[in-house]
Amino acid sequence: MTSTSAAPMRSPFFVALDVDDEKTALKIVEETEDLAGGFKIGPRLAYRYGQDFAKRLARHSALFVDCKFHDIPSTVKAALKSAFESGATFATVHASNGSHCLKELAKLEAEFNRERFFKILAVTVLTSFEENSVPQNWAPSKTIGEHVQILADEVCNAGLSGLVCAPTEVQALRANHRDAFLVTPGIRADKTQTKNSDDQKRTMSASEALTAGATALVVGRPILEAPKPREALAELIKSINGFKK
Repeated sequence: MTSTSAAPMRSPFFVALDVDDEKTALKIVEETEDLAGGFKIGPRLAYRYGQDFAKRLARHSALFVDCKFHDIPSTVKAALKSAFESGATFATVHASNGSHCLKELAKLEAEFNRERFFKILAVTVLTSFEENSVPQNWAPSKTIGEHVQILADEVCNAGLSGLVCAPTEVQALRANHRDAFLVTPGIRADKTQTKNSDDQKRTMSASEALTAGATALVVGRPILEAPKPREALAELIKSINGFKK
């Protein structure tokens, strides 16, 4: 299992560049790169601007490619290789790829780490789900938390240590997987923002998530919607000063 201690991050915050154009994304990067632990791009930017854009971002800070690869093992491995070659330090796959695929990915992660640090992050259950909105084919007798634990166990047993979960599941996962690299989205600037009506349902404030045991936090709206993104990120960092481990 790859060590989590060498992750090249200045702070525990990944700034999610959930915007649609290169100019806006680069402006946010330039304003916040001295404070951000890394920058996350998803399909909105990755598919629009491609590998050259990813390489450009990787020169600024740790790049997190969040395209949640979910396919047959050879396709997932090829996608991760492309992300690695683009300069990514982190990339997501779905934990539900299955044990065989996950074991192959653990071997691939070890191979990449012989060249430089790279961590595969397995997404457990998306933060958009609530107990009454999970897919109908899921085991109805199990809670979201139980589904997360089952997936996390499979990921870690396969030899990976990176997990993505909602902040509400962090404490239980940390208890069962002490050395896991736990990344959580659904971070809001304060407790009042966690009650906002948006597509992320299982949310917490930054300090709550870190206290629960998160390793890194993904923050989008509190930064992107702020009049001054850098000041908003600085305030978030200030809010967790007493919670750093």
